[in-house]
Amino acid sequence: MLENFKGQYVMIRTRSAGVFCGTLVNFEKQMVKLSKARRIWYWSGAASLSQLAMYGTKDPKNCKFPCEVSEIILPDVIEIIPVTKEAEKSIKSVKVWSA
Repeated sequence: MLENFKGQYVMIRTRSAGVFCGTLVNFEKQMVKLSKARRIWYWSGAASLSQLAMYGTKDPKNCKFPCEVSEIILPDVIEIIPVTKEAEKSIKSVKVWSA
């Protein structure tokens, strides 16, 4: 079933590392490898992760998404949500946040 998601832009929620969006490279047991991934540290303009994955953010100026990393391995995955093209464009348009 997850084979269908390989190569797609997805949202990953983990038990302890938080939420990330990126291209699904591999999934094994409860571990995911993403490429071109961004942490979704704080979002505004969507009521939930599901809404963010479907429609993106309506308030990109108040989102805090740090820089993209080329690859990341995430343990303890508890949710995988496919991201629509509309939402992917919105998420990628959020300016890189830094402290």
